[in-house]
Amino acid sequence: MITYPNAKINLGLSVVEKRPDGYHNLETVFYPINLQDALEVTRLSGCDESFRLHVTGANLDGSPEDNLVVKAYRLLNEKHHLVPVDIHLHKHIPTEAGLGGGSSDCAFMIKTLNKKFNLGLTPAEMESYASRLGADCPFFIQNRPVLATGTGNVFEPIALSLKGYHVVVIKPDISVSTREAYANIRPQRPEIPLKEAIARPIAEWKDCLKNDFEKSVFVSHPEIAAIKDQLYDLGAVYAQMSGSGSAVFGIFKEAVEEVDQKFADCFTRQRILE
Repeated sequence: MITYPNAKINLGLSVVEKRPDGYHNLETVFYPINLQDALEVTRLSGCDESFRLHVTGANLDGSPEDNLVVKAYRLLNEKHHLVPVDIHLHKHIPTEAGLGGGSSDCAFMIKTLNKKFNLGLTPAEMESYASRLGADCPFFIQNRPVLATGTGNVFEPIALSLKGYHVVVIKPDISVSTREAYANIRPQRPEIPLKEAIARPIAEWKDCLKNDFEKSVFVSHPEIAAIKDQLYDLGAVYAQMSGSGSAVFGIFKEAVEEVDQKFADCFTRQRILE
């Protein structure tokens, strides 16, 4: 069985308060886009292993046991006693980008195992499993636009469609650590609540829809800020760094051929997923 885990972008991101446990409460909108990995799960026979993992495409650091698709398999296997599986994961979504590639792989693994082995899990049950593996993993179970609050783990579906727009994602060869992203963060609620800002016409987002992490990241990596400016120069109606970076996206009314020349080594052009 083959599935295609897709990425997401953050539309706005406000760090609203620090929690007693040391984490932060956020407000952001997760929106799915048509930038995909490929995940194939087949039965594994003729060996004593419970799983095998084959990764192609982008290189991933860490051992197979640390991969979220393996953790998802092991989590479901604890209760449902699954047969051994052969896992093939082709990585196309950039890593360390703020696009949720690993979280999407995890959620799609849960959905794939549920369907392949007729586990009968409801979306709510699959979300519960996914929440044990990462704050934004449950988003990809239902894979629809949501307002995310809490640590990014509380979802409220929103009526938002960018159908017909094009999104250009630029991923420079830069990694941004969580510590670095939070370096200059001073939690506060935005002047215009995110839920109100996202309901405005997209042409107004530039003035009211902000990503709080940009302040810290752009100081350390001005080249990321330059990418955002260049996307606006090319005619984007809205551009923003996704999550804590380092990917930057621009939303365009029409495809922009100039992107091919300016960002030839680090861009992907996709239509918005609907």
